[in-house]
Amino acid sequence: MIQDMVFGVMGGLGLFLFGMWLMSEGLKKVAGQKLKKILESMTKKPLRAFLVGAGVTALIQSSSATTVMIIGFVNAALLTLKQAICVIIGTNVGTTATAWIVSISGIGAFKITAYALPSIGIGFLMRTIGKTVKVRNIGDIVLGFGILFIGIGFLKDAFSPLQESDAVQKLFVLLGNKPFLAILAGTVVTTLLQSSSAAIAIVQLLAIGGAFGSDWETALNVSVPFVLGSNIGTTITAQLAALQANINAKRTAWAHTIFNILGSAIAYPFIASGLFVTLVRTVSPWPLSGATIALNIALAHTIFNVGNSIVFLPLAGMLEKISIWIVKPKPGEDFIEPVVLEQHLLETPTIALEQAKRELVRMAKTAKKAINQAVEGIISKNLKILEKAKKTEVYIDDFQLQITSYLTDLSRKQLSEEVSIELPVLLHAVNDLERIGDHAVNIVEIAERKIDKKITFSDLALAEIDRLKAEADQMFDLVIESLEEDNPEKAKFALINEDNINNMQLTFRRSHVKRIREGKCSAFTGLIFIDLVDNIEKIGDHLTNIAQAVIGGLHWEGVEFKK
Repeated sequence: MIQDMVFGVMGGLGLFLFGMWLMSEGLKKVAGQKLKKILESMTKKPLRAFLVGAGVTALIQSSSATTVMIIGFVNAALLTLKQAICVIIGTNVGTTATAWIVSISGIGAFKITAYALPSIGIGFLMRTIGKTVKVRNIGDIVLGFGILFIGIGFLKDAFSPLQESDAVQKLFVLLGNKPFLAILAGTVVTTLLQSSSAAIAIVQLLAIGGAFGSDWETALNVSVPFVLGSNIGTTITAQLAALQANINAKRTAWAHTIFNILGSAIAYPFIASGLFVTLVRTVSPWPLSGATIALNIALAHTIFNVGNSIVFLPLAGMLEKISIWIVKPKPGEDFIEPVVLEQHLLETPTIALEQAKRELVRMAKTAKKAINQAVEGIISKNLKILEKAKKTEVYIDDFQLQITSYLTDLSRKQLSEEVSIELPVLLHAVNDLERIGDHAVNIVEIAERKIDKKITFSDLALAEIDRLKAEADQMFDLVIESLEEDNPEKAKFALINEDNINNMQLTFRRSHVKRIREGKCSAFTGLIFIDLVDNIEKIGDHLTNIAQAVIGGLHWEGVEFKK
């Protein structure tokens, strides 16, 4: 039995994390601005976000499932941290639906694999035979969803012997007379089962079966602390989902944990003193009996979660601050704040355009970071740095999506001639920066080939790369400063850097071909080196486009753009 449990946990966790990753990647590629706006409109106000969380959880009967989805949305930059916290507060109320179903029907919650297996089949078909990239990406989401829940199913199966054990039932009764220990037990059992709904259903069925005795008030007193513990234990699912996610997703998971722990701490004195059960008895329309004990447990669960939400929904900002304080970026860890473009400023086009320019500058700085990470990775052969470059490029894509959508919305307003002229040039600059991000990914792929083939650059080649990188760095700085200060003179100096990069490209190509002829490096090494040099030269071209735009006063006239 122990071996089955260990293997089940290992396999279940692996499937769970892989499914989460697949879903998150699919969301990033498919969701886009349209879904983001729908989610934002549904979750912009705390109460509305709360109702979304409660409604979705009640429909799918799993707070774990909703929380995992929310972690995925945060990881894919579709929800802000505060929005996610409000939704998660709602999930605690929505999850009480399962307890009511158990009370009425006397049977447990739906079988996850009944929905997971078709999802895997459908998702696999979509990603295999889909004719468009969008269909294949949606297939990844559906497939990831199914794999994720199969993983949860394996975790549940691994611990099913505990659920069916007489010794475990006796332990419930023993701990029920000691509320604090009962809360801990509920936490541990739910952590093992990966489902608060399942843990509470077990408590309800034990109570119905008389495992807590025939004194139904005592049975209710025994059950309630386990319910509190299950709310804490269910937060482990969010923590697992956030293991491979970004920093805001980790903060969302911690906000979930803090919310449930604080709520239980507030309720504990009322439970220990018996006041909570007295409240349940007062509110309940059903007299306590063997036929209604499960209904009363469900009511206790609902009262606790609704009360907890009433207390903490207005304090969502506080939960956000606490989670930010707990989860700080590690030294060297990249964290880029979400793109901030206020919709209400669209009614003042001049200010809206200035805001878009500020985000364009942040996008340029992010592009520079991606290039530096990629080049550093190819020199140091450091896969972790290369992975950072990939993640930074994802932020660049988000910048492009957000700024382009914002400027498109702005173009529909009544604009002055000056704004009308500048707007398309800014759109062009956004696309240039996105292409620079693509070149960062190209360099990462070159580095991966270099590492895979165990290729080493000569000292001379490394010196040439350093010179090229220094020139590109200086050009980046001048272009960024010219954008920030609207300074054509700095933009003109950037064009000098671009000429230097072009000359270096020709010189370094020749010198490397000479080294190949002399047998100082292999032909494959030469191809790797030349690919790197060509990508940096292309980066110089895109920076030149932006510099030319600044020189032209962000007007088309007199600006020659490179492709």
